[in-house]
Amino acid sequence: MTGVSTMNGARIRTPWHLWLVGVVAVLFNAIGVFDFVMSMTRGAAYMASAGMTPAQIEHYQQMPAWMTVDWAVGVFGAFLGSVLILLRNKLAWPVLAVSLAAFLLSVAYTYVLTDGGRIMGQQMAVTSAVIAGLLAFFIWYAWVMTRRGVLK
Repeated sequence: MTGVSTMNGARIRTPWHLWLVGVVAVLFNAIGVFDFVMSMTRGAAYMASAGMTPAQIEHYQQMPAWMTVDWAVGVFGAFLGSVLILLRNKLAWPVLAVSLAAFLLSVAYTYVLTDGGRIMGQQMAVTSAVIAGLLAFFIWYAWVMTRRGVLK
């Protein structure tokens, strides 16, 4: 464990699990950033190479601009929040919370505002649940570490 000094001179140790959770969070959320960047730069060719059907690709390509912005906020926010955990910065949990809110908005768009749930299939529903669960865990973890004074 490494130490972190507080304003009153007390020393708060950085637990080993912070590095584990932080690295896992960065790696996991880097996948989202990669997917977003590749989808924006390579478009349908990337999506097809990732195994998406023509209907799924069309669904993504017909998203309104605000959904693209929402997607970017979600993936880049999650990545930034993960990096902030490793930097032991207390802004990690609110940044991750904004990311989760953006992700939930995208889920609402897919499953409530459009027929994306039918188009994307059961696998996407499972993937969405895993993403939401992991984001919720990372938020909780960063919040706990902030309350304990590990994240400053």
